[in-house]
Amino acid sequence: MAGENPTSTATSSIDPSSGFCSKTLVYHSLRPPVPLPPLSSNISIADYAFSLLAATPPSPATVALIDASTSRRILYPELIRRVRSLASSLPSRLRLSRGDRALIISPNSLHVPILYFALFSIGVVVSPINPASTKSEILHHIQLSKPVVAFATSGTALNVPPLSLGMVILDSAEFESLMTSELGELDRVEVSQSDTAAILYSSGTTGRVKGVELTHRNLITTVAGVNALRLARKSPAVTLCAVPYFHVYGFALCARGLGMGETLVHMGRFDLGAMGRAIEEFKVCQAALAPPAVVAMVKAGGSMMDGYDLSSLEVVRCGGAPLRRSVVNGFRDRFSHVHLAQAYGLTETTGRVFSTVGPLESKVLGATGRLCPNCEAKVVDPTTSAALPPLQSGELWVRGPSIMKGYVGDEEATRAILDSEGWLRTGDLCYIDCEGFLFFMDRIKEIIKYKGYQVAPAELEHVLYSHPDIAEVAIAAYPDDEAGEFPMAFVVKRPGSNIDASRIKDFVTEKVAPYKKIKRVLFLETLPKNAQGKVLRMELTKLALLTTTSKL
Repeated sequence: MAGENPTSTATSSIDPSSGFCSKTLVYHSLRPPVPLPPLSSNISIADYAFSLLAATPPSPATVALIDASTSRRILYPELIRRVRSLASSLPSRLRLSRGDRALIISPNSLHVPILYFALFSIGVVVSPINPASTKSEILHHIQLSKPVVAFATSGTALNVPPLSLGMVILDSAEFESLMTSELGELDRVEVSQSDTAAILYSSGTTGRVKGVELTHRNLITTVAGVNALRLARKSPAVTLCAVPYFHVYGFALCARGLGMGETLVHMGRFDLGAMGRAIEEFKVCQAALAPPAVVAMVKAGGSMMDGYDLSSLEVVRCGGAPLRRSVVNGFRDRFSHVHLAQAYGLTETTGRVFSTVGPLESKVLGATGRLCPNCEAKVVDPTTSAALPPLQSGELWVRGPSIMKGYVGDEEATRAILDSEGWLRTGDLCYIDCEGFLFFMDRIKEIIKYKGYQVAPAELEHVLYSHPDIAEVAIAAYPDDEAGEFPMAFVVKRPGSNIDASRIKDFVTEKVAPYKKIKRVLFLETLPKNAQGKVLRMELTKLALLTTTSKL
């Protein structure tokens, strides 16, 4: 398997501080290598996770899952019993078999992790999608993954077309029966680690949504890496999952959290007050949040969070998009006892490939962590394809056993992102410093080309966020016949501000080179973002063109 065994290199040529090899120009992880099962072993991610539980079994009284909205709990013995009963029932009652694909369209619930593990254990491919998807979006997902059965809720079922093996409603007596029926003889299904375990979906911010095939080996690698780095605790960690299980962030968290015997508390729609109550009630020690939630925590001031006891909270983990430095500083000021740990990853890398471990690493401002175990990275000049040393920015390439199998049914798109040596081109402009920390700069496709110069939107956004009258800002390209394109600012004013476009332009002009100057400003009530908090720059450019056309 490409990328399974990192390139063998003499230790003397690898910088122990950065992990950079001067001979191969490849970055190696500074974390100790993590042993993985032999590739020849037929083992599913469910088998692997439960083997970790068996090796260090949690107390029978340990809670596995908690629904924050209802406070309903499922203990580990019940979790395992329900997974096994469901894995026994699905082949006999629904005729599901290894290699079949199952569409799952549900908000976070106690049922979803149980369903995932049951399907994993019988070799059925899990294909979860956003429950807010429209009928046309669902149809596109179905065309990609070709599921034979759907698992939906009473609220999402109406949008799902008929499938060959029908539909199961998760919040129904039927599904409860499947999970609690008398456990019969469970025939072991031989699942290869190279089998597809899941089809998740890329965000689609740079094109049509694509189905990302992740194998059991990919998921095992992710769980093994986190398990190897976890710190010893007197009692199991209680983790608040405020991200959706259908997204790779929540999906991977579900697999590794339950594999390590943690208590997983999930929320539905994010709400600051509900999060505060959950942290206090369930003594949450770590929270997995998307960037908008962290921003909301910082902006809330004393209005939403101060009424709750947050003393149990030790770490907030944030992924999906990089946080601005002003947000990081604001979080540190507001929650001085909590470590803010960022990570970098893609759906195509099974989640994080760079992560922050421990309080010291979380203090490196602007960084998204160090390379995860068993992974390699390169920083490549986008123009010449030459590999670059520390502190030089270029496209980040990553390789290792967590890299996806490919895009389902799209060999051309797979070849465009994944080369024959297993390197995945992330499309992100980054640099790695002399201590091995990754710093994200921007999406390469979003770099603005002004008269041959390259302008990074994130750099201008950083400048503008220092202005006291600006609440939010995004920079996107505006097409121009003479210059090619130039940077345009989309600004959300702070309440009560009367700042105008000319003052914003002048503010930037004083701080940047002439070719980076802002040429146009548009004021908005809010910025368009996806569920993970990434600003949709292409939508901004379309909005700018529409606004300009409407004024002609």
